Amino acid sequence: MARFTHDVPMRWSDMDAYRHINNSAYLAYLEQARVAMFFHRQEGFSAGTVISRHEIDYLRPVVYHPEPLRLELWIDAVRAASFVVHYEVFDGTRLAARAATTCVTFDFALNAPRRIRDEERALLATFADDR
Repeated sequence: MARFTHDVPMRWSDMDAYRHINNSAYLAYLEQARVAMFFHRQEGFSAGTVISRHEIDYLRPVVYHPEPLRLELWIDAVRAASFVVHYEVFDGTRLAARAATTCVTFDFALNAPRRIRDEERALLATFADDR
């Protein structure tokens, strides 16, 4: 399957004193796109995930404008109880940032990581990058 694409609007309040989108706003953009990807299909994770790591490379500053940012997402590094979501953040046609989030499948009743189920692994495979 191709990468999942999601448009995320910027908010005026996302700008900082340097008049560009603040680094902290990017985490919210990544979260919005990641959640949209998982709710894109009817089937999905029957329990939650927790985030164990974020990495962001800021490639160029983004200044607020009314057009949304386009995020492209894909998944790799699927392990027994974790996987990595990769992102590219585009401001128009220009790549503004690259990021990765390590997600751990989690059993909240036991307060512990759990193994990825077969149906979840199949869902994750649909978001593998085919480039």
